[in-house]
Amino acid sequence: MHLSLNHPVIREKLGLPDKAAPVPTATHGVTDAPEEETQVDLTRKQRKVPVHQLSPQELLANPEYVRALVVMGQTLLQNGDLADATEYLERAITKLFLIGHPTKVEEVDLLILASQWAGVAYIRQGRHAEGIKHLERVANLKEPKDLKSKAHYYDAFVLLASALYGEGRKDEAAKYLRMAVAYNPANQVYLEQYEKGEETNFDGDLVNGRRRGDY
Repeated sequence: MHLSLNHPVIREKLGLPDKAAPVPTATHGVTDAPEEETQVDLTRKQRKVPVHQLSPQELLANPEYVRALVVMGQTLLQNGDLADATEYLERAITKLFLIGHPTKVEEVDLLILASQWAGVAYIRQGRHAEGIKHLERVANLKEPKDLKSKAHYYDAFVLLASALYGEGRKDEAAKYLRMAVAYNPANQVYLEQYEKGEETNFDGDLVNGRRRGDY
């Protein structure tokens, strides 16, 4: 966990300052606080702590930083650390559902990303049923209106098609691929591979970030 948050790429994605750069020391005036200060007051003050002053544990425990879990999950997936990637991504999904079904644009986008990468991580571990379940979660969502989220949404369709094809569910795979092609004609190459009976392991480009949008 510490190594992940110390990685400069991840720190940049999370908006954290460069650890090599000096961090200015804030000077606070000293005032007498009333002895009867409530826990609510203390909690409000805690929420004002700048992001860069949070420990890794505090950062990852805060529901506002689900993005950190998703970023680290995909990074671990790219590095082949499948078990840890799965753990981070499952934690992100759990946090997103803590207060009900995600509805805000950012929450929906994070759910799509966490679900598709969790699906890939499970499938690469040979746990196909669990992987397909995560990818089908995305397919069962309503198409997002946000352009970035929509691109991620149809990326998941390509991944789901690949997984279904590998399980012999070819008609379902073709259905999702055609929907992905209708959204983005660039996906036609995957449909052509499928129709020619060629190997349909489509996840490499997506996992490695060639077509992944910024978080």
